Amino acid sequence: MLKVLKNLKESFGKVIIIIALLCVQAAIDLALPDYTSKIVNTGIQSGGIENAVPKVISKEDMDLILMLSNDDNQILNNYCLLKNDLTKYQKNIIDKYFGNNYEIKENEIYILNEISEDEISKFSNVLSTPLMGISSLKNEETSNAIKEQIINQVPDTLKNNMQNMSLTQIIQNMPEEQRNEILNQFSSKIDNMLDSIKEQAAISSVKQIYKDLNIDTDKIQNDYILFAGLQMLGISLIGMASAIFTMLLSAKVAARLGKTLREKVFNRVLKFSHEELNKFSTASLITRSTNDVQQIQMLMNILFRVVVYAPIIAVGGFVKVLTSTNNSMAWIIGLAILLILFIVGTLFIIAMPKFKKLQTLTDKLNLVSREILTGLPVIRAFNKEKREENRFKDANLDLMKTNVFVNRAMSLMMPMLMFIMNSMTVLVIWIGGQNVDQGLLQVGDMMAFIQYMMQIVIAFLMISMISIMLPRASVSANRINEVLETEEKIKNKKETKKFDETKKGLVEFKNVSFRYPDADTEILEDINFTAKPGETTAIIGSTGSGKSTVVNLIPRFYDVTEGELLIDGVNIKDASLKDLRDKIGFVPQKGILFSGTIESNIKYSDEEMSDDKMIEAAKIAQAVEFIEGKEEKYKSSIAQGGANVSGGQKQRLSIARAIAKDPEIFVFDDSFSALDFKTDSKLREELSKKTENKTVIIVAQRISTILNADKIIVLEEGKVVGIGKHEELLKTNETYKQIALSQLSEEELSNKLNEEDKTGKEE
Repeated sequence: MLKVLKNLKESFGKVIIIIALLCVQAAIDLALPDYTSKIVNTGIQSGGIENAVPKVISKEDMDLILMLSNDDNQILNNYCLLKNDLTKYQKNIIDKYFGNNYEIKENEIYILNEISEDEISKFSNVLSTPLMGISSLKNEETSNAIKEQIINQVPDTLKNNMQNMSLTQIIQNMPEEQRNEILNQFSSKIDNMLDSIKEQAAISSVKQIYKDLNIDTDKIQNDYILFAGLQMLGISLIGMASAIFTMLLSAKVAARLGKTLREKVFNRVLKFSHEELNKFSTASLITRSTNDVQQIQMLMNILFRVVVYAPIIAVGGFVKVLTSTNNSMAWIIGLAILLILFIVGTLFIIAMPKFKKLQTLTDKLNLVSREILTGLPVIRAFNKEKREENRFKDANLDLMKTNVFVNRAMSLMMPMLMFIMNSMTVLVIWIGGQNVDQGLLQVGDMMAFIQYMMQIVIAFLMISMISIMLPRASVSANRINEVLETEEKIKNKKETKKFDETKKGLVEFKNVSFRYPDADTEILEDINFTAKPGETTAIIGSTGSGKSTVVNLIPRFYDVTEGELLIDGVNIKDASLKDLRDKIGFVPQKGILFSGTIESNIKYSDEEMSDDKMIEAAKIAQAVEFIEGKEEKYKSSIAQGGANVSGGQKQRLSIARAIAKDPEIFVFDDSFSALDFKTDSKLREELSKKTENKTVIIVAQRISTILNADKIIVLEEGKVVGIGKHEELLKTNETYKQIALSQLSEEELSNKLNEEDKTGKEE
């Protein structure tokens, strides 16, 4: 898989941007639960008051704080009495809490000095105890209970006077020693409380202090919630934008990777010799360049989110939970992760072998489909539709069963993971609810914890999704790499030789032997002959004698096993493949046309070819008559594989394509077999005029096609058993004579010989 991902270097810049955007998105998603916690804890529960440090406080309440505190100097150092000459900072505080039209009263209000957030946090711990004391003193029920307790401890003579006094007045009028003792007892009880309870009580006291100053506490709460909500909305919009651009860029990167892989596979296949093409079936190569590439492209669409985003969320969320003020429920997330890993791992082990099998079965289905669609005429002629239907059904059923097994296994995963996530949520609410009830946890913190847990579990869900796609994509990547890493056997040497212009068109076979890869015996053995420019060299033999194999060696579709094959005096293994094939006009045994037009097929060797040259080639190939009979003539469309023209027309267009190329060497591999005798004779007559100085090599089954050849090579079981002209071979070569007699009677052969003799004398 990593080898395939190396092809991402073309999109390296986009990959970096994607990673950066995913980091931004992950940071935003991890920040959102904190905002939820703040809105609930501070905005709703605490009325928008962030800490136990009042920004403004009346002199009366300050006196109470100082009375209940042992840190008078520190408190007074952080506050100053309001004067008429306000600083800019003090003016902002007054405007915020009292409004722009507030009438300043000197020496009645204390304002907090401008101090840092860290100092405020420390100062909050100092003020929490006296503020909670004020809250108790101002609470009617609590203050009456403390007042009654104090009155019960004093002499009867003082009780009547104390009944008419407030608790604050009673404490202030006590002797210093007694007052300190009561306050110490009161403070010790407060100090034994949980910090969270103390902080909440202190914040409630701050809220009451503000109310004593007629400050609109509802406005403070609404402003805080609105500001926090706007912040939350702002970063959410940034996160949304990051997600959109991430998906857009990921799709582009995936599409570019798919394009690159398809190009590389296709370009590699174009370089393959017949040996490599036989190693991979055509159906398999098509599957590899389409379905396999598509699997990797689909994976790439979400790979970055899983590889980059999911780990950041999973690790970041867990760290957030562990570093929070209350991490007593972190074990729940750990339990959820272990259960998820167990389920994903188990299903992965079960399904992985089937993923490997899927692509092989897809190849098989493509192979069967291709064979059936290509061979439809034969299937119908033999009434074998039912047999082929069953063959397709079996291949399709095997693929379906494997797909069903994989899908069933993987379809279990999502419900199981969702069950774990929902169960963990219920567990958090149950345990968290108890902690909230006991004052160990705030509601906002519990909500944030649930959000972090959901983020972590969803991150693992994303990883589990990739675990479904990764095995199949990994198999596809291996199959693609198998093609890309297959070295073509026929390729250019590092240093190639130039052709000898003095031997232009000369083809020499010197002791050539050949065997197909993995074959046990030689197909060709000790082949020796020379094809010269201006001559027609014909090759004939019985079926399976190796005729087509001989001419397939000339354009180097295969490499000779032993001996040498020279063109223009150079061993073709030492020449450039491009230069070699530029010299050859090859017409295969089976006419092959490409989808397009008649014009595009004839001009295949050169799109800029003149129309005159194209028409001349069509005339020589005896194709003009049927071309001119079409409505659009040379612009007439050709279906895939030439399905909309006859076999003879297909052969004539293939011959016209080779003639239009005007090469040094013409190779016709039984290319006249679909032509009638009249067209065959006329075509060869016109071709001989065009190829006066060219080398022509013809493979033929029909004696009539090669009667006038300058040299006839007779093959039998891969060996040359005769070389000569027609009349010589009839007299001296039994193999050739038997082939000739199988097609023409002795009388016909004699007549043709006499006709040739007359033609020769006239010339």
